[in-house]
Amino acid sequence: MMDELELVRELRPEGDVDRRILERERRRLMARIDDDAPVENPPAGSPQIIPQLPYQDVLSAIDFLERAFGFVERRDARIEHPGGVHAEMEIGSGVIMLGGPGGHGAFPPKAEGNPSTLLMVYVDDIDNHFERARSAGATIVAELEDKFFGDRVYEALDREG
Repeated sequence: MMDELELVRELRPEGDVDRRILERERRRLMARIDDDAPVENPPAGSPQIIPQLPYQDVLSAIDFLERAFGFVERRDARIEHPGGVHAEMEIGSGVIMLGGPGGHGAFPPKAEGNPSTLLMVYVDDIDNHFERARSAGATIVAELEDKFFGDRVYEALDREG
């Protein structure tokens, strides 16, 4: 007979355990157990603002955002339900949420006919990031260039615009 811990180990996604996630969730669980504990708002390790982006196909978007732009999914935050999928992804200290069409009244850019959201993301090596995005099939709408205000930038669309 398998004990509960062994079952959890089998169900856990492959890879190393993220100690930040474990500590954050331990604090959240303990706060629920201890009625006197203050609720953290935002939770430890979360930014003050998290944009939520609507996608027709959330799972495909996760795959593309990982390959093209280097985002990493927060596997502990994925919720799959009959109405679709909710996911969170991070890059550096930034976080985005992904959800299906119509959630919170938002619809993907393709449903509206034009791009509807712009994210500016700072990365360590923009030249390699640019080539990675292009190689993964991102639509480049502004080539890599040095701007007068000191930033080196490019603009790209993901697969859903």
